Amino acid sequence: MDFVTIDLTALGWDADRASDARRRADYQPGRVAGVERGVCTVLTAAGPLRATLGGAVLATAARDRTYLPCVGDWVLLATWPDRHVTVEAVLPRRTALLGPPAGRVGGRSSRTGTHGQILAANLTATAVVEPMRPEPDLGRIARLLALVQESGARPLVVLTKSDLVADPAAVARQVAAVAPGVPVLPVSARRGAGLDPLRAEVAPGRTLGLFGPPRAGRSSLVNALSGAVALPTSASRRGDGRGRPDSAGRALVAVPGGGAVVETPGVRVAPG
Repeated sequence: MDFVTIDLTALGWDADRASDARRRADYQPGRVAGVERGVCTVLTAAGPLRATLGGAVLATAARDRTYLPCVGDWVLLATWPDRHVTVEAVLPRRTALLGPPAGRVGGRSSRTGTHGQILAANLTATAVVEPMRPEPDLGRIARLLALVQESGARPLVVLTKSDLVADPAAVARQVAAVAPGVPVLPVSARRGAGLDPLRAEVAPGRTLGLFGPPRAGRSSLVNALSGAVALPTSASRRGDGRGRPDSAGRALVAVPGGGAVVETPGVRVAPG
């Protein structure tokens, strides 16, 4: 990331979160942008930092693994005399998106209990992302929407690759039948069509999560919303809309002008 300084308020830092952190004034707040092998990339006012997990976090996580930092978490950091940085506390989550129980996340089995694993935290809105081609899986959309609604975030459905179908509006009407009261947005990241309602979800202080199956175009949406190639996407695109899977990890990307977008791993939902 090329940030020199980062406006934490634009990423969602506010008076309530500052109050939670005030009793630990010697620690630095930041937001988790990525986690890999127990090392967090954290966006702070001074720029992005790499941080390992501190003893207090590890001790708490030994009793409750949901306390482990995930993408979107607000955390408090300690910097030691040798300049090593550690995550010393995870601030209370306002929303938490859980993966499908005993399902598959990013191509790997997810068996962290009956409630799945936490994929991302503190999302203000979460879009179930489903490609229009091949034909949308209505059952999968309904099941993923249920997880979004349980998370506490505002639910949306985003139908990608609208440029590959003859009548996107007709497809959107079919999907709306299994998503009552939920906005259904046909978009084309390649053409930049239909993105304005999504841009409103990444306004200052807001975070949009993208949640859906592999090859749905989540990374392309992140890049379109951020105005840069922030995440790798399929290197090729076939006429059937399949191509190769986009990135399988979790990432929070700050959007110029404020707000953030989070790509969650591709999820494979068992039928039923």
